[in-house]
Amino acid sequence: MTSIRLSVIRLPLFLLLLSTLIGKFANGEEEIPISSTTAATDEPTTTFESRIINTDELIADEDKGREFMLEFDRRMEELNYEIVEANFNFSTNITATNQARLLEVTKKLNREQKEIWKQAIRYDYKTFQDPLLRRQFEKISVLGIPALDEEDSVLFTNITTELTKTYDQASICLADKCGLDLDPDLVKIMARSRDYEKLKEVWIKWREQAGRPNRERYLEYIRLGNKAAIVNGFKTLDDLWLFPWETPNFKQQVANIWNELQPFYQKIHAYVRMRLREFYGQERMPKDGTIPAHILGNMWSQSWGNIYDIVAPYPNRKSLDVTDTMVEQNYTAMDMFRLAEKFFIDLSLIPMPDRFWQLSMFTKPMDRKVACHATAWDFYNRKDFRVKMCTSVNMKDLITVHHEMGHIQYYLQYKDQPVAFREGANPGFHEAVGDLLALSVSTPNHLKKINLLAENDSMANDPEMILNYQLKMALDKLAFLPFGYLMDAYRWDLFSGKIPAEKMNKQWWWYRINYQGISPPISRNETDFDAGAKFHVPAGVEYIRYFVSFIIQFQFHKALCDIAQPDVPLYQCDIDGNHKAGEHLARMLRLGSSVRWPEAMKLMTGSETMTAGPLIEYFQPLFKWLDQQIANETLGWLVDVSNYVSFFFF
Repeated sequence: MTSIRLSVIRLPLFLLLLSTLIGKFANGEEEIPISSTTAATDEPTTTFESRIINTDELIADEDKGREFMLEFDRRMEELNYEIVEANFNFSTNITATNQARLLEVTKKLNREQKEIWKQAIRYDYKTFQDPLLRRQFEKISVLGIPALDEEDSVLFTNITTELTKTYDQASICLADKCGLDLDPDLVKIMARSRDYEKLKEVWIKWREQAGRPNRERYLEYIRLGNKAAIVNGFKTLDDLWLFPWETPNFKQQVANIWNELQPFYQKIHAYVRMRLREFYGQERMPKDGTIPAHILGNMWSQSWGNIYDIVAPYPNRKSLDVTDTMVEQNYTAMDMFRLAEKFFIDLSLIPMPDRFWQLSMFTKPMDRKVACHATAWDFYNRKDFRVKMCTSVNMKDLITVHHEMGHIQYYLQYKDQPVAFREGANPGFHEAVGDLLALSVSTPNHLKKINLLAENDSMANDPEMILNYQLKMALDKLAFLPFGYLMDAYRWDLFSGKIPAEKMNKQWWWYRINYQGISPPISRNETDFDAGAKFHVPAGVEYIRYFVSFIIQFQFHKALCDIAQPDVPLYQCDIDGNHKAGEHLARMLRLGSSVRWPEAMKLMTGSETMTAGPLIEYFQPLFKWLDQQIANETLGWLVDVSNYVSFFFF
């Protein structure tokens, strides 16, 4: 579930995603002294002023700066439309011709972007009186990877292409079949199989094929990335990645939030560990209290919803899944999108434009190869917004439809902002808005309202059903959080040099054990590169946005529920149909990134800070129940990576 949007500050990431799409279709040493409260919290030391590349003569004329920015907007709308259109055409019709066109347009955009950037940094915008004009220049003053000289830029492109190609082309053999790809083959096995040894084999072989071959390439990626950071005026690549957050102590902020959440994560960890021990047997569970990484229903143990059948509090109670009802009512993909649009209209938000219905891809075509991953698209001409989704008639996709339309609503609300501001207030806001709406849509009361749950159904007030519903949510929302945090905490420390190359895999497992309480099912060593077996690492996609989005979506939900249903428990709140809540949300969405995110957060929630409080409030019934269930369990686990990783190369 992704939004496809461009702005100058996001462009380097977008170019990496393009190369990934193209490649996918051509999908006993001492520990480094890092503690759970201090890991990856050193902040960038470079001031913004020092990032401006020296020129012979800066232009201080504010009127000229305004003229430049108007021309910048005009040109970037043209260029962005061209590349988004090429990307959409390729993603919805994967052919060599469309691939070649996408590569051609990408090179053109990269080239023109660099020329525009060279002009932009000649303006002495810090002296401008207009704060919005200053902010536009500030946001486009960092080019990112394309700022490298031509030789290094080509080398970086080649490295990232090889990284993603290795990942995307990885496949494995099992006893009965070869050529098994990650999606759908291995994803299905990890989700559905309950064969301990088969899951272990898949887990190991995927890392042998997708991670290990990329180890040395990734070290070169770090070297060139750090070089690009210096060209942009930063110290190391982690500082460059953190620039869009505009928060000097951002690393410490997210570390503090994780520390706030850790006791609650330990509860669900202890409960799931207990149920897995009952299912697989004590002999298969490590004595240190960790959970084997391969039995949590996901290749990366990032979310645990696929093992709900093993850990459900009341497995004999009726499920909240309304898929069967949707099928009985002859729902189509178009019905699902129209239903989602009604949700937005009933909040007094903007209907989908005609071109959305005319040009989107709602279902998987049978006559061509497409990329099925659900995405929302902004074409930068203020009238063309689309989704691409291979929609199936089920409840999961109904939630996804609302999520993707949430991205489109964000685009529609800020479409008249300058190009530099056409993005979320920070990188986590877009995903949070999509998930925020799903928190209402998935409630029993809302499902009754849209006739997918019978009016006389007692599920809404059934405490056992509520606990089933809450645990299922927590297996995806709460279980994800340590992984969402450590993915970038680990890479920040790699980029900054805190983690040396010779301990790259060992420290990866220190992070996995310390934060998640999971362990590898077989001993690892420094020929392995297990972090690289996750898409976002070879693709160079930062991940902390997902951690942030999982936190702030509950803050947003609480803010709107305080308007719409202040007397209803947060987990039962449905904002559907409340115009005041919709108008409150729209005020924040319209800002785009024209203000720093704490200001947008304050407008939405009354506070400038991120906090886990509303998430903890949402899951209170579950936490109380878990306390009873795990009364005889030991919370937490031992952190000793030497039990699992050898510090040598074979």
